[in-house]
Amino acid sequence: MELPMLYNETEELKRALMLYDSALKEINTKLEILNNEFKLAHQYNPIEHITSRLKTPKSIAKKLQRYERDITVENIIKYINDVAGIRIICSFTSDIYRIADLISKQSDIKVLKIKDYIANPKPNGYTSYHMIVTIPVFLSDMTIDTKVEIQIRTIAMDFWASLEHKIHYKFEGNAPDHIRNELKECAELVTYLDQRMLSINEEVQRYNSNPLDDFNRDVIYSSEVVESIGNISEDDKDEKDNKKKKRKKKKSGKNRMLLGFGA
Repeated sequence: MELPMLYNETEELKRALMLYDSALKEINTKLEILNNEFKLAHQYNPIEHITSRLKTPKSIAKKLQRYERDITVENIIKYINDVAGIRIICSFTSDIYRIADLISKQSDIKVLKIKDYIANPKPNGYTSYHMIVTIPVFLSDMTIDTKVEIQIRTIAMDFWASLEHKIHYKFEGNAPDHIRNELKECAELVTYLDQRMLSINEEVQRYNSNPLDDFNRDVIYSSEVVESIGNISEDDKDEKDNKKKKRKKKKSGKNRMLLGFGA
């Protein structure tokens, strides 16, 4: 299924998708930096891996039809919040809330909506933490805040969700009752497994000389580093000016020699 649009709307859709793709790149970079910073502080990676995607035209059209909306670029932007999506996979449920908190504290990210399916699982047993955020995309002549959906899950949650998704489409959303019941039971087992693994991790942390709760940026970055890393010292400026003058003087001497030789 393709999106039936006029030529001018097709071009507008391409521009919108470029914004969504750029927003994904921005979020991915932020997450990589946060993960590296956390690893430096604690020798521990809260993020196992990250995947990102743009929704396909077929999926966009289906969702608009489900919402009983006309297929237009305006409706895509207005009513579909997950055109751009990022999935963050963590080891433990505590990592989920830690990462969500770090994301929400980024000065240029605005959190529009949160759905905590860990505290309140879906009826089918689905658990995950969803955030709809905006991030500025800097273009040549303007800045546009662009929506991205962020899903944060544990490895176990992602395993269950991936299999449930395949089964859902296998039966076109109408799986037999006994299969749905078994999936729900498996979801409960996943929750139990996550709780047990978190408990073990908390026990391990008691033996850690650098516990996760003591994360303090001042320990890593001194005030001198923070103040200086984005500035050029006066000595550096003077040295660069002197080098420029020497190069200019040397070049001028060569020109004189060439001119004298030519005469």
